[in-house]
Amino acid sequence: MGDVAVHLPPSAKPELEVDAAAGWQIEENDHPIEEVRLTVDPTDNPNLPVLTFRTWLLGVISCVLLSFANMFFGYRSNQLSIGSVCIQIITLPIGRFLAATLPKKDIKVPLTRCSFSLNPGPFSMKEHCLITIFASAGAGGLYAIHIVTIVKAFYHRKIHPIAAFLLAQCTQLLGYGWAGLYRKYLVESPYMWWPANLVQVSLFKALHLKEKRKRRTLTMFQFFIVVFISSFAYYAIPGFLFPAISTISVLCLIFKKSVTMQQIGSGMRGLGIGSFGIDWSTVAGFLGSPLATPATAIFNIMLSFVLGIYVLIPIGYWANAYNAKRFPLVSSHVFDYSGHPYNTTKIINDNTFTLNVHEEESYSKINISITFVLTYGLSFASLTASVMHVALYDGKDIWKMWKNT
Repeated sequence: MGDVAVHLPPSAKPELEVDAAAGWQIEENDHPIEEVRLTVDPTDNPNLPVLTFRTWLLGVISCVLLSFANMFFGYRSNQLSIGSVCIQIITLPIGRFLAATLPKKDIKVPLTRCSFSLNPGPFSMKEHCLITIFASAGAGGLYAIHIVTIVKAFYHRKIHPIAAFLLAQCTQLLGYGWAGLYRKYLVESPYMWWPANLVQVSLFKALHLKEKRKRRTLTMFQFFIVVFISSFAYYAIPGFLFPAISTISVLCLIFKKSVTMQQIGSGMRGLGIGSFGIDWSTVAGFLGSPLATPATAIFNIMLSFVLGIYVLIPIGYWANAYNAKRFPLVSSHVFDYSGHPYNTTKIINDNTFTLNVHEEESYSKINISITFVLTYGLSFASLTASVMHVALYDGKDIWKMWKNT
């Protein structure tokens, strides 16, 4: 009951053959976004199990493991981000294994009249989707944990685990609270579509839908298997056999003793001109996978990157704005007036953990690299720019929806 037969017409997307007797329903596909219409099928089966024991078990475990893994690898210089797609792939065989092995009996909840089944039937697509949503909730990591990290790593002070836990919970609940308040505009609106989610929808269809293969063609699942094996085999080269080719800087290899060329060509401590990487974590470590990003957004980011990294930063650095040459070209650390690492213990009161202004004036002002200056400035500017963009482009629609609430 959890699978649907699919036939591929010559020039269109798959047409679903649904069994009305099994509970399948077809709605009119009138979504205003073409990409969504071509990806999401207007079918539903309300009889499929959703909140099952398998969903809670695999969902909670996936959320915890993915959150831990992304926070752990987030401290690398070259960040490694594990997306919910990995959980989407891994939990499918586990879910089907549980469906085949768990006993089909009801478990009563103590002191209540409620009960649930350990195995309500075949592992359904809805269970799989909800498990992936669980994993997505933990994939983004915990932004407030950086406060705890800074206190412990840079100020060398202890913070009580309960205080750190409450800080994390406060920020997370505030985020979910704001998301709930704006659900009508950010979730329910058909114009708020997320391209990355369409990739996962296509993967769900490839993993669950039965498809009739035409001659000399591959089904969606067969195509997924080919890409999966190929990408796994490809990553073995830069990941295990020859890690040195993960990132290659041509200028640094040619001009090994030139500081200027190291600044221009280094991909880690410089502008990265002439550098390239064949490790996928190098490509998608910070901005995510470009495969699911629309071309307009990619070109917008690329243009902003070129203007910021290849125009503004070189002008500011080699013009020695604010003594920029005294500090590294690319660095996220803080420095004193002489370019040495800033000793924060000199300006912090040990007893009260507050700033000692007199000691700061006698020691040094805090200095940061020119790249860090631009990053900080654009980060603050993006907040107000986002509000202005929404007000100009979507203000009328939001106001109409607000009045109709």
